[in-house]
Amino acid sequence: MVMMPMFPLGTVLFPHMPLTLRIFEERYLKLLGDMMEAEDPEFGVVLIERGQEVGGGEKRFSLGTTARVSQIGSSEDFLGLVAAGGQRFRVTEWMAEFPYPQANVEFLPDLEWDDQHEPLRAEVEVQVRRLLSFASEFGNLPWDATIALSDDPVASAWQIAGILPVGQLDQIDLLKAESVHELLTATLNLAVEADQILRNSLLNQAEDDAHEITSDDEFE
Repeated sequence: MVMMPMFPLGTVLFPHMPLTLRIFEERYLKLLGDMMEAEDPEFGVVLIERGQEVGGGEKRFSLGTTARVSQIGSSEDFLGLVAAGGQRFRVTEWMAEFPYPQANVEFLPDLEWDDQHEPLRAEVEVQVRRLLSFASEFGNLPWDATIALSDDPVASAWQIAGILPVGQLDQIDLLKAESVHELLTATLNLAVEADQILRNSLLNQAEDDAHEITSDDEFE
């Protein structure tokens, strides 16, 4: 087990996905200061299950991902950092909350690639990009449908899961994957389901609009 500084967030961090943070809260400014002195600064990110990022006292999921810091910067108003998702872990015990949250963690095995997964990986990528393109017509999304992915197949599989526009509980389920095949299959199923939900919602809205027009015509 390893003791690690922790940064509970309102988002899920996947391996090989970027993370940008602006830091205002005093306890995390202290964390940032300590990381600036480290040779290879990293911290753990877990999703907040209940509560808020600011102020402490939140309930947290035990599954998380390390964030490997690549850049630390500052302005007059805040400090910030750029990091990337690293290795998955599970919290075994929460430790001190002062000066910032810390926990004992055990790392989960990295997923192993087999070339037989490539057809499925390619299919999932197409489906997720198609969903992003479709969904972007109705609102802003964090990720563009044309975003570049890693040439490394395992990293690419995680990134495809990371850009999938689904809720946080679904993301936590993806983060639990024990194999590349499980990750890709779960991502594909969620993408197909999300696409169908969106299309059904649009169809229902169109039917409601048509009904309203017909009802209005009856009073003319």
